[in-house]
Amino acid sequence: MSKGKGTGTGERKGTGYRRPRALSPLREHLRDTYWFAPTAAMVLIFVVWAAASEADAAIVRLLQDHQDFDDVDNLIRIVNDAKSVINTVSSAMMTFIGVVFSISLVAVQMASGHFTPRVVRIFVRSRITKLTFAVFLATFTLTLLVLTSFDSESDPRLVTTVPFVQSVLTLMMVALSLFLFIAYVNSTLRLMRAGYVVERITGEALRVVNKMPCGDLDGFDPGPEFARVGYEGRAGVLRDVNIARLVRVARRHGVVLRLLPRIGDFVVPGTPLLSVHGADGSKVFPRTALRRTVSVGVERTFHQDLGFGLRQLCDIGLRALSAAVNDPTTAVQCLDRILQLLTALADRPLGAVGHPDAKGTVRLVQDVPDWADVVDLAFAEIRLCAVGSPQVTRRILAGLDDLLRIVPPSRRRPLLRHRELLVQAVTSAVPEAAERTFALEPDRQGIG
Repeated sequence: MSKGKGTGTGERKGTGYRRPRALSPLREHLRDTYWFAPTAAMVLIFVVWAAASEADAAIVRLLQDHQDFDDVDNLIRIVNDAKSVINTVSSAMMTFIGVVFSISLVAVQMASGHFTPRVVRIFVRSRITKLTFAVFLATFTLTLLVLTSFDSESDPRLVTTVPFVQSVLTLMMVALSLFLFIAYVNSTLRLMRAGYVVERITGEALRVVNKMPCGDLDGFDPGPEFARVGYEGRAGVLRDVNIARLVRVARRHGVVLRLLPRIGDFVVPGTPLLSVHGADGSKVFPRTALRRTVSVGVERTFHQDLGFGLRQLCDIGLRALSAAVNDPTTAVQCLDRILQLLTALADRPLGAVGHPDAKGTVRLVQDVPDWADVVDLAFAEIRLCAVGSPQVTRRILAGLDDLLRIVPPSRRRPLLRHRELLVQAVTSAVPEAAERTFALEPDRQGIG
């Protein structure tokens, strides 16, 4: 089957393994767009305004029915005083919206140029940014609606509505807008710091690691392959497979399925997608049962992609080591998080993982990067670019030494290979013995 390991036949419910839920294309689309939250907020604020308008009319009718015309007159005076504030808020809110939009564009541009275009998704998916933008637009919409509710009639006996509740609601929305603006600026400034960005990426990558099965595929025989299912759909990056559905289909037909491409691979129509294994090769497997079991998109996501977090961290580190940026400290921060991820994967089964059904029988085998692939992704490119930066070479050596003390003996070889290659590269690139010795001294802070 594979050199790696996965969930074996002995795994049952209650062992801590939670099968990853299927990726919702609609949910992903809404998270990757800016139109939904502002549109929903404006629709919601229109409903709230209609309710507040009806409440104002009910209050006026109640006071008029009880002949409390003085109270109605007091409401009119209070609301007229608030009208100038609402006018000011209405014009100022558009300025705020322009500021928020401008800050967002600048932040995205700086992040894409300084880090990597892959981190733009963090800004696009930022909930505080969408919430701030939505509340600002909702507040602006509310002020326009409230201004239309002011009655030109000043006689308390003839007035039909006094927008008192609407005015209070507007002031509350203004207060919420100011609070969110402060939170938005704070959040955006944090997202522009390299340390916070790499921490966010690492956190999402660790969640993927924690969802992986932790069993063993040694000795597991899926049976001979008797069918293959090709991919049908638009070309794109394989982002997700519906594991629960594939397991149910395989259990129902008494077969074992194996996902041939890895999550993150680019697939085109006709690409072999699944192989079908079982003891009875004469049976005809219904391919229609596997429709809508995979999700393909324009770019990779964290949902089930084990290597995407490492890919982003390496991209940021490589950009930091480029001649245009020349920021080895950021590269060291990326290496810190890369080592954190490798430590989390040090004793986990890799290469292939198995997903069991309710009885613990493996029904789906999914290929994932093995340990050598993960180590190569983590160090190969950064190692080649780090030769002229002793801060980075020292950090890589310290990290490799730490991993060599942690990983099982069977996983030491890729680490030793990268350590030897780094030493050879530095030896050939740095002729001075003292400089070479300094660059090859392990240091967890690079150059503290």
